[in-house]
Amino acid sequence: MKSSRVRSLPHGISTSTVVAFARTRIVLTFNDALASAATAAKCVLLAFASTHGFAEDGPVEPRIERTVVYKGYDGTKCWVHARAGVIPPVAERDVPLVVMTTQPLQITGSDVFYAINSTTTKDGGVSWAPLSPQKPFARQTIDAQRQVTVCDFTPKWHAATGKLLGTGHTVWYEENKVMKVRPRATAYSVFDESSKMWSKWKELALPDEPRFKNCGAGSVQRFDLPNGDILLPVYLKVPKKTQYSVTVLRCRFDGSELTFVEQGNELTVDVKRGLYEPSLTQFGDRFYLTMRNDDHGYVATSSDGLRFGKPRRWTFDDGEDLGNYNTQQHWVTHSSGLFLVYTRKGADNDHVFRHRAPLFIARIDPKHVSIIRATEQILVPERGARLGNFGVTNVGPNEIWVTVTEWMQTWGPNYVLPVDNKYGADNSIFVAKLKWK
Repeated sequence: MKSSRVRSLPHGISTSTVVAFARTRIVLTFNDALASAATAAKCVLLAFASTHGFAEDGPVEPRIERTVVYKGYDGTKCWVHARAGVIPPVAERDVPLVVMTTQPLQITGSDVFYAINSTTTKDGGVSWAPLSPQKPFARQTIDAQRQVTVCDFTPKWHAATGKLLGTGHTVWYEENKVMKVRPRATAYSVFDESSKMWSKWKELALPDEPRFKNCGAGSVQRFDLPNGDILLPVYLKVPKKTQYSVTVLRCRFDGSELTFVEQGNELTVDVKRGLYEPSLTQFGDRFYLTMRNDDHGYVATSSDGLRFGKPRRWTFDDGEDLGNYNTQQHWVTHSSGLFLVYTRKGADNDHVFRHRAPLFIARIDPKHVSIIRATEQILVPERGARLGNFGVTNVGPNEIWVTVTEWMQTWGPNYVLPVDNKYGADNSIFVAKLKWK
């Protein structure tokens, strides 16, 4: 987006002043001389704010602080899927308790995951408890060849019940390889603060229809309504089909059981595997759904969070394609604006698998639903490893964390990043803290 500078205006202006921002032209006519250049500048900023959906005092960009929770890599396994949830402060604890989950990946396989581990911090991320395996997520043996566990897990506080509820989906293995044709279900679990343990996971019961046989909420951002109902985005398909569709399920949670209530419309595109790994948010009176596709990132909007319009590709505000592909994107939603976190091509990153690093953040134009290019910045730098599987956590009204691990696999033919790789990646678990004050 081309930017315009606000310059001091001479006294005595009595003709029209034309101010151009992007594709919008706003004409402000002054019959009398402007009181001061500051007044003129304020008018210009208010026009820009109105056009782009910002508050009257203009957009406020967050400060980024990066910390490392854990680092270390032995060349056989690496931590992946680091995502966190927040338990709000109580009388005896005046800061939130942040609970992070992550799980080990066998580095020589494809999506070969093991039991979710958990860690906590009660001092804002200054220190963390040791990562501890969560026994309820240990692989369950189905028969001599097959096992099942849970992956792509995301914890989030459910205010109506006062519970930290995590959602993900099941993954089935046959002889330690992901089954090509397999059932998939939305899995959920509840965290117990006193024991620091997650409950035995359960599956969300859905209608007995073929399209729900492979339906899960892996790597999604859900949205909780004021009445406690949950809008849970999922992706689904008939197990033997190729293309996924995205839909939003309205669910209810009573503190123990998650139950299905209704389903929104289904969205897909006729491009390879369709649409999957959706994330949902609300900004103003509009809901926004961002989705992964093999060739492009897609977005759709809704007035009720269930029924969405036609998906369209993510672009910058100048119309150029974002360059995100085959990788999830997630929302950062703050009172000052709506942001997207994503990866993309064209960042000197051809050596990174699917261009999944660095991790970028940029402000969204909520009216035109595009990325404001001028606001893009690197959230987590690239060190050769991929950063495409990450989470977003609202820690407080003016602090949001993005958590991500360095996934230590790369392009073939070797696929495995060596311990002494030239880029410096060491399977760090990063926390990028976005602070507005």
